[in-house]
Amino acid sequence: MYNTDIPTRAELPSSKQLLRSTILAILAAIAILVAIVLPAEYAIDPTGIGRALGLAEMGEIKAQLADEAERDRARDQQGGAPAVVPSRDQRSSLLGSVVARLVIGPAAAQTAPSGRTDEMTITLKPGEGTEVKLVMRKGATVDFVWTVSGGVVNFDLHGDGAGQSTSYEKGRGVPGAEGVLKAAFDGNHGWFWRNRGRADVTVTLRTNGNYTEIKRIL
Repeated sequence: MYNTDIPTRAELPSSKQLLRSTILAILAAIAILVAIVLPAEYAIDPTGIGRALGLAEMGEIKAQLADEAERDRARDQQGGAPAVVPSRDQRSSLLGSVVARLVIGPAAAQTAPSGRTDEMTITLKPGEGTEVKLVMRKGATVDFVWTVSGGVVNFDLHGDGAGQSTSYEKGRGVPGAEGVLKAAFDGNHGWFWRNRGRADVTVTLRTNGNYTEIKRIL
């Protein structure tokens, strides 16, 4: 058997010390909640610290994604599932047909026989944000490239649908990007851009691959 040192009554913290420690812990938790958690999770920044640290912007993106996911869930419950036919936007169709003749090669046609190509140009004022989504099936892929004229933007490449959501990539102060987007599940997958500069910028997005619809949310 081992002997255990039992603290004496004098070594134990007093009720006053326990109360003071509890109050300090509560104040610290409130400070963290107001300065960090609220800006980062809900875009609520009463102190301004969150925006200075870049957390408020993260919260705005999360709030935007949550709103979009909620709208999608409500639409799905009402039977308004995403369409599986090409968009009726005549400008998008015209640009798609022109770019398709110039860009799509035999290899792309073999890998994505039902694919399509679109180009979209959007002008953002200072502080303005927008979102473009592609309706994709799980495992579908899309080649994309987007560029910014007149400045840089913050972006979030993400997906949502059927109660699921994911973020593929994020960036701040980016002049453009390109790559391959692979859908993690059935739903809407695309980009959210925000112009944090002081002048208008123009974002040009080109997509080529397996999706049934392209739509601008904002």
